[in-house]
Amino acid sequence: MNLIRRIVSNIQTTDTEQSEQFYTQVLGLVKAMDLGWIQTYVAPSEPTTQISVLTSDPSGMHPNLSVEVADVDSVYEEAIRQGYAVVYPLTDEPWGVRRFFVREPNGTIINIVSHREE
Repeated sequence: MNLIRRIVSNIQTTDTEQSEQFYTQVLGLVKAMDLGWIQTYVAPSEPTTQISVLTSDPSGMHPNLSVEVADVDSVYEEAIRQGYAVVYPLTDEPWGVRRFFVREPNGTIINIVSHREE
């Protein structure tokens, strides 16, 4: 069984400034990451409790959830073995992650991701 490290909701936005104001000033989250196209906000007391907002994913798709796992390659192999639709191939991204997108049985696109070792 693969170790799940965190599950993050990915909310699409057209206005990152309004999103930042809401998540920091209303909910009290702290911005932990900002790549321009995606920002991640975390709960100060529980850093694995997170929400990401994104204007667009470089893949051209919008993954609804991100699931960080210990071994993305083994999850990829299992998804393929069981016949799930991989809609974005296993890719080493320039921002330090290895990921793929899979469509789960209800049609939701899930970003399965691991951080690459430096």
